Amino acid sequence: MRKNSSILIMVFLGIVLPLKGFGQQTSPKNYSLFNPVPRAEMREMETDRPDVTESPYTVDAGHFQLETDLVRNTIERSDSQKTNTLLINQMNIKIGLTGSTALQIGFQTYGRQKETELDSGTKTLTEGPGDLTLRIKQNILGNNDGNFALALLPYVKLPTSRFEDSRFEGGLIVPMQYKLPGEWNLGFQVELDRLKDQDQNAMHTEFLQTLTVSHSITKGIDGIAETYYTYDFKSHHFSNYINAAVQMEVARDFKLDAGLNLGIQHTAAKHYFIGASYRL
Repeated sequence: MRKNSSILIMVFLGIVLPLKGFGQQTSPKNYSLFNPVPRAEMREMETDRPDVTESPYTVDAGHFQLETDLVRNTIERSDSQKTNTLLINQMNIKIGLTGSTALQIGFQTYGRQKETELDSGTKTLTEGPGDLTLRIKQNILGNNDGNFALALLPYVKLPTSRFEDSRFEGGLIVPMQYKLPGEWNLGFQVELDRLKDQDQNAMHTEFLQTLTVSHSITKGIDGIAETYYTYDFKSHHFSNYINAAVQMEVARDFKLDAGLNLGIQHTAAKHYFIGASYRL
């Protein structure tokens, strides 16, 4: 575990430090965490939720954004067990450091996990706070103008969970977005992760690719449709998913959302959630 954690931290810092310098050099009007963007000049609020595809846009410098799964229920099934996980307030705090760089701190306030062994019927129930995740989003293109945006989003997950067996995990996310005519948005993401195996205390490398489309249903409400797949290089296994969600703009800096994320294969996870986003 020490070897894996050291590698992940070195990769994270190796990506973060040069990107932080890049963000400081390209920050418009030298806005920063301690020199916030004036309210009148702030960009339209963008969120990394409710779909799996992350937004390539960062929070304005000197501002904070809170995004959370208020309630998320996840059902997973392997060849040997069924797992039902309930998460309450799975929070992501986003802090605008410069005009194109943002720090993100993710944590799970409360989780309850029930594991059922399929052969014996034995059930195990655990609960408590979850893991802590540190991420840096560095926008590369299109943060302030243009129809195409791209960002880099490296992350490290710290094994602080008390309700599930976890290890150091990490990866690199590359989100992109096209603004199409007629207020359509097309999102695309590739991701490479180093993750813990579901059924044993070992690690595997996983690739993820997404495609998402969003459009306004009516004033203040957007509809989102998404498909994505993951590939486990260790087991040579594909998992395919289809997602659907709606996001409602309650106020300029406050949004609510709800949706589902369904795995097509028998062993792929199924998620049901209600969430919120608020910008300060």
